[in-house]
Amino acid sequence: MKRTFLDKVVLVIIVLLFGLFFVLSSYTTYATQKALIEEKQSNLINGANLLAEQTISPYIQGITSIEYLQIRFDEFQDMLQTYAWFYAPDGELIVASDSGGLNDIPANILMLAPDINLQKGFTRTGDFYSIFDGTMISIGIPIYAGEEQQGYIILHASMKEVDSMQQDMLSIMYMPFFVVILVLVVIFAYLSRSIIRPIAKLNTAAREYAKGNFETKTGVKRKDELGELSDSLEYMAGELSKLDEYRKNFIANISHDFRSPLTSIKGYLEAMLDGTIPPERYERYINIVLNESKRLTKLTSGLLELNDFDTYGPILKKQSFDIVDVIRETRNTVEGVYEKKQIDFQIKCPAEDTIVYADKMKIGQVVHNLIDNAIKFSPKRGKIIVTVYDKNGKVFVSVKDQGPGIEKDKQKRVWDRFYKTDSSRGKDKQGTGLGLAITKEIVKAHGENINLISTEGVGSEFVFSLTRDSSREGGQIG
Repeated sequence: MKRTFLDKVVLVIIVLLFGLFFVLSSYTTYATQKALIEEKQSNLINGANLLAEQTISPYIQGITSIEYLQIRFDEFQDMLQTYAWFYAPDGELIVASDSGGLNDIPANILMLAPDINLQKGFTRTGDFYSIFDGTMISIGIPIYAGEEQQGYIILHASMKEVDSMQQDMLSIMYMPFFVVILVLVVIFAYLSRSIIRPIAKLNTAAREYAKGNFETKTGVKRKDELGELSDSLEYMAGELSKLDEYRKNFIANISHDFRSPLTSIKGYLEAMLDGTIPPERYERYINIVLNESKRLTKLTSGLLELNDFDTYGPILKKQSFDIVDVIRETRNTVEGVYEKKQIDFQIKCPAEDTIVYADKMKIGQVVHNLIDNAIKFSPKRGKIIVTVYDKNGKVFVSVKDQGPGIEKDKQKRVWDRFYKTDSSRGKDKQGTGLGLAITKEIVKAHGENINLISTEGVGSEFVFSLTRDSSREGGQIG
């Protein structure tokens, strides 16, 4: 059976608790027994002194007889469950309480225990030189009348009373421990229900996500850290689902964009080889094959560029330059294309300062992509307006066309790789669907923003910002 993390924690805690219990119980048992024995010995000494004062002293003075002394010793044993022996100063037995079947009471204590000093007291536990079957607490004290020793009293009390008291005390002391164990079991049961089960659900959901089942729900709805983790996992699953969908679309798009020119190249070459296309028309179709090859090259270059952006980010070589000059150069480059469509291309510059600090080559690529896109979607005899203005310390470039516009629900997708607004993907054979994706990556690498404003039937406007180099003054275009 697989152990959970909590099972291991509980096991460790229980082992530690029982280990601690063993150490504490051993020490407590020893300390309690020692304290009870010392207390019993103290009580026996007090009892011996009282017996000497009230019973033995009158006997020594001749006031009472030895028979009376025997009666009082027997009463003492019955009342206190304590054996009492009275010896003369030389160790000879004078009187002993009812032995209760003991036949080995020594007639002379020194014959049994020569190590006992009759001038000094002693305390000990045990069977007292094998006289008793069980453990006894024994004390001995000398009796003096003035400076002269009159005898020696030895008392023996069974350890059973001490053991009973010890058991009662330890039971009271150990009861809280077992209560704590019970409380911990309840707490761990609650933790297992409130923590381990949700974690198990999260683990199950994570495994499903790993299999690609991103629609799986965790089933954990809480307002704590586990709830936040559950929400994060479900959010991650949603993003992974989008990423998976993007991956599928990416593969489909790139397959289409590579397959179309390859099919054309293959078809024309086969037609030329099998004679379907006569030699006098080779030049035309070779140019078509060449254009398709250039398209593949452009597509491959765009993919490599985006891959570099994803891996390292674009390497920028920033410098100060006039953004209007870049726009003019781009306009001159595409002049033949927009003039062919009879497009009115205008550049406006209400900005007082058009000097920016950026990577000139890459910003030129951004401007070219946006203008090329505007020309592509502008109708014949349409208008394209490129405006440069400054605001809040930034320089803004706007590229506005009079194209068909973009549907609102598709505007966010124009930045996706391979996305084309025309569903047939056949209207624009030259486009790769990578231009706007590259454009956004370049602008983002500069720490700037690019936005789209588009209305269906009116046109689209792309606006991006650049950092102004305020140390220089830019020109204006009238």
